[in-house]
Amino acid sequence: MKIAFTTSDNIHIDSHFGSARKIDVYEVDAAQYRFVETIKFDGNLNEDGNEDKLLPKVEALHDCTVVYVSTIGASAAKRLISHKITPIKTQSEEQSIAEVLTELVRTLNGNPPPWLRKALHLRSPALDELEQADEIKETVTV
Repeated sequence: MKIAFTTSDNIHIDSHFGSARKIDVYEVDAAQYRFVETIKFDGNLNEDGNEDKLLPKVEALHDCTVVYVSTIGASAAKRLISHKITPIKTQSEEQSIAEVLTELVRTLNGNPPPWLRKALHLRSPALDELEQADEIKETVTV
């Protein structure tokens, strides 16, 4: 899966989504992560309510599952979610991309939380068992 980060220095997740000039994209799986590209944006990206700057960013992230940001406006979050991209605010602007990626790989090797399973369209073994039990009940009662 592809994970994106708004960044000013390619190290920290320290940029507001709408005004970010750079977004780093990584490929992540249960074994590792690797850098894919830095997407750069020019023009007027000030936090001024200009909604036109959001569309190129959402389109550029079309194949990403999650985008980590320091902050994000409601309109931008809504647009990302409507394109099946989950926006996540970081704990602080000091949080590093590498720290988040390392934790994400570790989480993928365990039992990912519900928000991540949903974002990845992963199935939970417990949920699968419940659905199988429901299917068996329906078959028996029919």
